[in-house]
Amino acid sequence: MRTELEGSDKPAMKLDGPDRYYLAVPKGRFSIKAALGDHRFSHRASGRSPKLYVVHDHDHPIYVGVTKQPMADRLRLGWSADGEHGYHGYAWRHAFKSVGLDIWYQTLAASRGQMVDLETVEAEAVYLLRGRYGQWPAYQTEIHFHPSTSSHRKVARYVLELYPKRAAHNNPLQPPAGIGSGVVSAGTFARRG
Repeated sequence: MRTELEGSDKPAMKLDGPDRYYLAVPKGRFSIKAALGDHRFSHRASGRSPKLYVVHDHDHPIYVGVTKQPMADRLRLGWSADGEHGYHGYAWRHAFKSVGLDIWYQTLAASRGQMVDLETVEAEAVYLLRGRYGQWPAYQTEIHFHPSTSSHRKVARYVLELYPKRAAHNNPLQPPAGIGSGVVSAGTFARRG
């Protein structure tokens, strides 16, 4: 899937994705499983291009973030943070045994505004989630606010089309065929008790 953010004063922002992953979240570490069965991130998820990512529990978004870091590095930072320098890491890492992770890639970015546009889409997506579910995403700990345009809001709506308007808590996300025998299976998508 691809969408474009058009601006009158700069080239279009192109967003490709998502690539879907499943994260097993045992204490102190994480492991991944890609929809195609790999146990590592793709080349583009491992690159330094701007990315928007959504962490979800049974297709219910719980966190939206942006990064230019390789995805594994960004997750490691979120796992190892202890608050010493003001950053406490991902709050959701303590609450789930497994989560879904969807990554979108900004493929055409104006050098000056590459992260500003993506951060604006991040904020708009989080705002839309608040309107949809009546509350901010449960584990959202940071949002970057910038003035937005109708194009930013359009891209945020496009990203959220993947997730049902009302996630049913008794209807777990079913990974694509062939995933069940890997690190994460449909049966492991459960909240920690």
